[in-house]
Amino acid sequence: MESDKWDIEVDANKSGVSLQLNQLWRYRDLLILFIKRDFSAQYKQTVLGPLWFLLQPVLTAAAYSIVFGLIAGISTGGYPRVIFYLSGVTCWMYFADCVNKTGTTFVTNSNLFSKVYFPRLIVPISVVVSSMMRFLIQSLLLAGFILYYNFNGTSISPNIYVVMIPVLVLLMAVIGLGAGLLISSLTTKYRDLQYLVQFGITLMMYFSPVIFPLSSVKHKWLEIIISMNPMTFIIETFRYAVLGQDGPYQYWTQLGWTSVFAVVLLTIALLVFNRVQRSFMDTV
Repeated sequence: MESDKWDIEVDANKSGVSLQLNQLWRYRDLLILFIKRDFSAQYKQTVLGPLWFLLQPVLTAAAYSIVFGLIAGISTGGYPRVIFYLSGVTCWMYFADCVNKTGTTFVTNSNLFSKVYFPRLIVPISVVVSSMMRFLIQSLLLAGFILYYNFNGTSISPNIYVVMIPVLVLLMAVIGLGAGLLISSLTTKYRDLQYLVQFGITLMMYFSPVIFPLSSVKHKWLEIIISMNPMTFIIETFRYAVLGQDGPYQYWTQLGWTSVFAVVLLTIALLVFNRVQRSFMDTV
């Protein structure tokens, strides 16, 4: 008698750092469905709908221009405040979205996970990809502002380093996915961690060059602390590429360390995530 042959074998003992690419490819239609859901559901029943993708960074940049520019008088390196803050906010919002939304993967999808099997990594990856689509839309908005200021006499010259932007986006995606997977694994036991993370992401922003250029930091100890933020040199390089800022913003060595950090973080996160997903239904 021939042994039974299974199309899919679900093994609770599987672990390691695998991204399960073969299973992700098998369930690619579901992945696309989740991406569409994440992208459209957020503003589906709002009055302005997808316009919030554009209004949110613009309103944030305008608020920063008033508070940190006009009131606090923080330098933007000679560039228009709105476009300076918009370039930083665009990067930060993508990173924050990835961490915050993937960080609740197990908790928010527990009902779905308990009813049907599919690779659990599909959910956080769909969040990262759908957030990337928002990032691309907001980047087009940033490009529109650059054109506007150039037409009105303010010289803003993107340079050859714009070819680095896909690499920077990939780094943000990997760091956001790694941090989110790690947090989602821990929140299965410690629910209050998700509130701490939301506060921590907001606090972390003030120790990144979203609202100031790194060159304006005068204290060495503070510069070291800010440099420890993995987003610091990603934002600085992105801003250097699209605005052509003057100064030593070609942080190749630091970007190398950021890349190493991203790989190590994702590796650890996959180890923990793959271990927790085997029994998370017992604790969620």
